[in-house]
Amino acid sequence: AAAHGGTDSLPPPPPPEPASPVQTPGSPLPCDTEGLCPDDFPLFPGMSNNESAPDTDFLLTLCVYIFILFQRHSRCRNYKAELEACRFEVIPVEFGDFHPLKLITVTDSKTKKVGRKGSTSSTSSSSSSSMLDPLSSLLDGSDPLSLFAATADPLTIACCQPSFKREREEETGVGSDFEPWCGKRGDILARYTTTEKLSIGSQKELLNLTQQDYINRIEEQNQSLKDAWATDQKVKALKIVIQCSKLLSDTSVIQFYPSKFVLITDILDTFGKDSYQHFICRNCFLVLQDNFSPDEVNETAKETCLNWFFKIASIRELISRFYVEVAILKCNKFLSKVGISETLPRLTSMIRGIGDPLVAVYARAYLFRVGMEVAPHLKDSLNKNFFDFLSTFKQIHGETVQNQLAVQRVEIPIYLTLYSPAIDWILQCIAYKAPEALLTEMMERCKKLGNNALLLNSVMSAFRAEFIATRSMDFIGMIKECEESGFPKHILFRSLGMNLALADPPENDRLQILNEAWKVITKLKNPQDYVNCAEVWIEYTCRHFTKRQVNTVLADVIKHLTPDRAFEDAYSQLQSIITKVLYNFHDFAVLFSMEKFLPFLDMFQKESVRVEVCKCIMDVFIRHQQELTRDPVILNALMHVCKTMHDSVNALTLEDEKRSLAVFISGFIRMVSFGRDFEQQLSFYVEARSTFCNLEPVLVQLIHSVNQLAMETRKVMKGKHSRKTAAFVRACAAYCFITIPSLANIFTRLNLYLHSGQVALANQCLSQADAFFKAAISLLPEVPRMINIDGKMRTSEGFLFEFLSNFFSTLLIVPDHPEQGVLYLVRGLLNVIQDYTWEDASDPKVRTYTNVLHLLAAVSQENYLYHVDKVDSNDNLYGSDPKFLAEINKLSDTLIGQILDHLKTLGKDENLRRQSALAMSLFNSILIHGDLRNNKLNQLAINLWNLAQKHGFADTKTMVRTLEHIKRQNKQPGMGHFAELALRLPLQSRT
Repeated sequence: AAAHGGTDSLPPPPPPEPASPVQTPGSPLPCDTEGLCPDDFPLFPGMSNNESAPDTDFLLTLCVYIFILFQRHSRCRNYKAELEACRFEVIPVEFGDFHPLKLITVTDSKTKKVGRKGSTSSTSSSSSSSMLDPLSSLLDGSDPLSLFAATADPLTIACCQPSFKREREEETGVGSDFEPWCGKRGDILARYTTTEKLSIGSQKELLNLTQQDYINRIEEQNQSLKDAWATDQKVKALKIVIQCSKLLSDTSVIQFYPSKFVLITDILDTFGKDSYQHFICRNCFLVLQDNFSPDEVNETAKETCLNWFFKIASIRELISRFYVEVAILKCNKFLSKVGISETLPRLTSMIRGIGDPLVAVYARAYLFRVGMEVAPHLKDSLNKNFFDFLSTFKQIHGETVQNQLAVQRVEIPIYLTLYSPAIDWILQCIAYKAPEALLTEMMERCKKLGNNALLLNSVMSAFRAEFIATRSMDFIGMIKECEESGFPKHILFRSLGMNLALADPPENDRLQILNEAWKVITKLKNPQDYVNCAEVWIEYTCRHFTKRQVNTVLADVIKHLTPDRAFEDAYSQLQSIITKVLYNFHDFAVLFSMEKFLPFLDMFQKESVRVEVCKCIMDVFIRHQQELTRDPVILNALMHVCKTMHDSVNALTLEDEKRSLAVFISGFIRMVSFGRDFEQQLSFYVEARSTFCNLEPVLVQLIHSVNQLAMETRKVMKGKHSRKTAAFVRACAAYCFITIPSLANIFTRLNLYLHSGQVALANQCLSQADAFFKAAISLLPEVPRMINIDGKMRTSEGFLFEFLSNFFSTLLIVPDHPEQGVLYLVRGLLNVIQDYTWEDASDPKVRTYTNVLHLLAAVSQENYLYHVDKVDSNDNLYGSDPKFLAEINKLSDTLIGQILDHLKTLGKDENLRRQSALAMSLFNSILIHGDLRNNKLNQLAINLWNLAQKHGFADTKTMVRTLEHIKRQNKQPGMGHFAELALRLPLQSRT
């Protein structure tokens, strides 16, 4: 082991155990019939087929007595012949002029013709009905599930048609690619906040409200409006909406105005929807579709609707009158086909009377909102609304506004940002499905207004990214000419960068665009402003340039955010930057060769954020790394990343988080390969074990990887190890032997001991294999009776039985130690099974004994069913030696005695169903593995058969199939005695 990087070595093998029968301290398990006196059991004659089944005690006593007098003998097996007998009969097919999967067509006719051998087909020139072969569709390449489409819901089929989708878009005017207002609502409420005191109207009790109190009162008003409609208090509903809309003329707390607009228009939207439904109810004797004609509306509904418009027209305040009428704009459909198209220009003109430019622009935004919902096809009227805004845009810098800002102590850059939600929404509506020519017109209007930054920013946010990207240099020129004081240029460059992340600019302009943008970005003094821009432009840099430019950008980010630990306030943006770099660079050799990549990671000082970044790196590596790697740069960097994740684990870490981290680290381990340098590979696993010792799944992965390494060594050497490779695979075994005890899950340890022992055996490391198997046997007494599975305590006997079954299958090929007697591992394992605290009258224990009987039957064969290459199993060592077979028979006797005792216990405890099943199980074991030419063993099988049927719990179908199997076996060579056995097995009906 020292020759292999200081790898752990196996401890010296334990002292030899004496070759003795199975014994357990305090509860010896006899291995022969000594101490059992035949006189203790009365002698009963054998039963004939015509006699009725005796009592349970009679049968058990007879079974035990017969068994004591005559030892069980396993029948000789010819595994190759048995395998051939189980194969299906192969019948050659003469194809001729047909294919067996060819479509079969059956037609009605008086005349028939032969279509292929063994079948006929009918033809008719008049009418026919076809029956399709279910496999025929596979021949023509069609999907068999596509046949179901013919029986689908007609509405579902129609909705899937492109024409249907186009019709729906024409009716609604907008598609799924149009971002609705509700998607912007939350962002506005979160962004535009205030700590100033607010008021609702002039009522004294509603003065000096905090922002949250104000929001709560608005929500109360909304609920009052709903209650008024529910109780048919229409006048009260109208008063509520008038009072609320009046609040939109108040700009006393100007920074809160966008959020106020959102809250008040929610009430207006509710009023508009309820009004529309009210008029529908007035016309309830008709079922009105959404595209109904005014001629279908009855006079009562028309009169009520017209009365509402007259009431609204009489509202004195312009703001309230405008908003309430816009809220019920859709109700014009009850009066006239052209009601909406005639009303929109009038409402647009009404906005001209609003003096405050901020109030006016949000009024226009609301008109756009409702207009896009009820009449999206009337975009000309909506566009005129925006052009009116442009003509009055100079009011923003007027004296009235300046005085207002001075009173409220609001800076002009902050004031201008209040316009963004409204202008962005207006331009989104205008730009939706607009031609590229409209962007050109907008750019010209922006130039006429002196390249106003606020408007330019909204234009870049609204129009399609492809249109913006093709004009990138034009926009950069316009940005340069904008005034810096009102609206910061870095916001404009950020908006431009967001478009370039979605669409590519002309190739010849790409480098110049980056240089022009970064000249502005790198001069930013505010770290938050800087990182907001860098977060956007890093993606553009990654998409169009090499690692050199990306490394330069990362270096610049580090330079700006390191002073005063500014990075602590920018973790979300830094995470976004690293994610975009990883998304565009999947070659980790290139990624880690960037000089500033790891220093960039060092800025993530907060552990939770750092771990998330490391998980992101590992996720990209596992998903995109196509080839195994041994690159030292990659290995060192990823080892550092994985160690960061591992070291974050503590006593408070959730199990799900531990599993997530283990998946990433295990994925990394699987991707590391040093090719034929197996010693270097093992050294890597040694280092990984010490680095990731706190994550059990990672240790399990390392053990499997080392075992795989040993098997790869065996493959390279074609099973013939040299002195050097033999020492190496022993070192691999030592690694596993030392690592397994550190695992907490006992069944994981057991399975790994077994698996590692099998690998050691395959590599001819017999001493190491013995050590693994003995360690597994020594661990079995520690298996708890109950284990936690999905939060519930369950018995562990099922898992233990499964493990023991696998263990015994392995022990068939394990050669005996020359100094420790016959089947010493089997005997040691049986000692542990006997001493283990099983549940009372536990069946898994006896089922395990039955499996051992199968093992002993296989061990007694002259040639075993399977072997390990270059390892001599007991069939070669003993060569059917009589003494060896005698030991097997004595051990079999003891096990059968234990099973029969258990059968007797079940009879006393009235567990007759379990007794029947167990008796049948033992019968099947004797039937398959026993030599039934022995008359007494034959009699034992018959008695077990009768016991299985004694109390009517046996499955009659199973018994019938078993009897048919026995009759079929009679036809096999050397199995003629099964005929007599079949005659002596009665079938009893259930009582």
